[in-house]
Amino acid sequence: SSIVNERVEENVFWYHYDLSWHATEALLLSNGVDGYFLLRNSNKGPDCYALSVRAKDSVKHFHVRRQFGKYSFGFSEFPSLQDFCSHLANQPLLGSETGNMIVLRFPYPRQVEEPSIYETVCVHTVMQTGRHENDLVPNAPALGTKEGYLVKQGAIIKNWKQRWFTLNRNELKYFKDKMFVEPIQTLDLTECSAVQFDYSQERVNCFCLVFPERTFYLCAKSGAEADEWIKILRWKLSQIKKGR
Repeated sequence: SSIVNERVEENVFWYHYDLSWHATEALLLSNGVDGYFLLRNSNKGPDCYALSVRAKDSVKHFHVRRQFGKYSFGFSEFPSLQDFCSHLANQPLLGSETGNMIVLRFPYPRQVEEPSIYETVCVHTVMQTGRHENDLVPNAPALGTKEGYLVKQGAIIKNWKQRWFTLNRNELKYFKDKMFVEPIQTLDLTECSAVQFDYSQERVNCFCLVFPERTFYLCAKSGAEADEWIKILRWKLSQIKKGR
């Protein structure tokens, strides 16, 4: 059964095996943003895990235990690791000991293409990546998705308008506003060649997406928010390149 469990764990692309407590803190604090999370082995025993979550300027660690093939977390028990993942995706809120709510927003993959991710911590680069988030829990929008307001430059008239953006699977859609059902446009990220900060538009917190026919210029309300969009979009592009 341990072989079966190992196979299941390999399929959880944000399971980092024997990443240490110190390495986890360094990784999430130097590269992550609020809401990044990963699963790793705990030093409490062979069937003990830790769910580590970046929350503001610290990392919180939660115990997960495997007993008789089931996974227990807090007061809940799950028949498989996949069920546990589905639960986290659909209930992405955790309470900390201080009473604050911690949100699970971005699973931190074992392998990330960007070299900057490994500048501080490189202990887990040898691990092979598992599946990506769309295979993991297809009905769970909280994994590997993002949404929010961005200010977008028009294609012909170069004015800037606020639009509601949603990222799901390999599609970036933007809407006139949050309550609209039909998007103005759907961008297929498989056709996107680059995502980067942009300093050409005389606007702060600006980044661009390069497509064959057009480069889209977008501005976020803060540098951290722009960085968050860039990181998750680049991660998506790296997954597409790997054929996932």
